[in-house]
Amino acid sequence: MKRKTTMTVTDIRSIAEGIYSMTLQYRKEDMPEEVKPGQFAGLYPNDASRLLPRPISICRWDAENRELRFVFRTAGAGTASLAAQKTGDKVDMLGILGNGYDPEKLAGKKVLLLGGGIGIPPMVELAAALSKIPGTEVTAAMGYRNSDLFLTEELSSYGKLLIATEDGSVGTKGNVLDAVRENAVEPDAVCACGPMPMLRAVKKFAQEKGIPAYISLEERMACGVGACLGCVTKTVEVDSHSHVRNARICTEGPVFDAQEVAI
Repeated sequence: MKRKTTMTVTDIRSIAEGIYSMTLQYRKEDMPEEVKPGQFAGLYPNDASRLLPRPISICRWDAENRELRFVFRTAGAGTASLAAQKTGDKVDMLGILGNGYDPEKLAGKKVLLLGGGIGIPPMVELAAALSKIPGTEVTAAMGYRNSDLFLTEELSSYGKLLIATEDGSVGTKGNVLDAVRENAVEPDAVCACGPMPMLRAVKKFAQEKGIPAYISLEERMACGVGACLGCVTKTVEVDSHSHVRNARICTEGPVFDAQEVAI
């Protein structure tokens, strides 16, 4: 649903150093029919001098209360403006955008969810969706810089949670795949979101195991609807429409089969 909607802030709070949780509510007439794990929306800063929305992954979708939860890091003036909002304020939003994960493809499997840094939030909605599918087993391995953790309570409510920290202050010292190996996790499929070095390692891990991997590519986006071509990734196959080995992350992604992208 690629349209601009005015949302109401129902909750805004800091949940870790530089990390904020914002919950926005739709008006009843504006709510979408479906929100998939891994999709995102463009949130407009409350500053007329900054025209472009900030693309932020959806952390949770509460259809009953018509609420979307976003968890983001303040990385500049735009996200700082969003973090400064208060309950009851209005925020313009472009969305819902992109293609997400397909939980039905993972039904009945042992699914490993991997998240690094600000790639952790979309794993919450995916874990929640998978936990509702009978016979599906969820293990989540999340990577943090240090003991300043976030979203661990939510993730642990949907399956087994492993933690890796760069400084070794909590869980496994190292990255998420170090935690996976330390705990001898043997998945049937992998879903991941995080920095590019992590995603490259996830693709290699899945190839070695002979299992499918679905990865969400984080990239700076401008329009969010595929018009500006500012967020292009290389693909293995030639696109039948453009006849080049490119795909737009904001429309064809952000979630791809790892074997389809040349990362």
